[in-house]
Amino acid sequence: MTFGHGADEAESNRMVDLALDAGVNFFDTANAYADGESEILLGKALKGRRRDAVIATKFSNPMGTGPNDSGMSRVHIMQAIDDSLKRLQMDYVDIYYIHHVDTQTPLEEMLQALDDLVRQGKVRYTACSNYQAWRLSEALWLSDTNNWARFACYQPQYSLVVRDIEQELVPLCELKGLGVVVWSPLAGGFLSGKYKPGERTQGGTRSAEGWAYPERYFADNADDTTGTL
Repeated sequence: MTFGHGADEAESNRMVDLALDAGVNFFDTANAYADGESEILLGKALKGRRRDAVIATKFSNPMGTGPNDSGMSRVHIMQAIDDSLKRLQMDYVDIYYIHHVDTQTPLEEMLQALDDLVRQGKVRYTACSNYQAWRLSEALWLSDTNNWARFACYQPQYSLVVRDIEQELVPLCELKGLGVVVWSPLAGGFLSGKYKPGERTQGGTRSAEGWAYPERYFADNADDTTGTL
């Protein structure tokens, strides 16, 4: 979501209005997007229309310099959801994602804290992003064993040029009944055809700002893929 980084308040409002008018009701953001500004603008755009939308946000990226300002510790989880709800001006979020893996915090601590958020009514469903298949499977087993709220969906990177989730993660999600909500389906704009080998990237794109999307995806068959599209 580019709200706050590429789209100001007026543009964000216009995009949300167009989306709702077209029947789009799912909005996915994160606390770290534009340092929290993305959540603020989304909350403003949906003022008075909360019931018309399904809202997902994420946590785990650093939101400060303190020892508890990142990761999946219970302390950070409890603070992160309150901060997100305040920015969104909402009482709850529909889906609360773990944005990235935290190898320093026990899964049990994280899952029990997320279960508490569901029981408190601040979160409807929990989810994770960028997990390996074995880690996702372990998290689901722990939740089922302890009667904690289990992940309802999983968010991986997936596109025509990044398809590795088809090997293990998609079958696991099918087996365990998880929804799959992918990120970067156009590979950061690469599959739109706007990036060409040897050509300077366009201004206003993430690549022009230092994101290495073209370099990440260019391969021998890259032109064939985008050309077919």
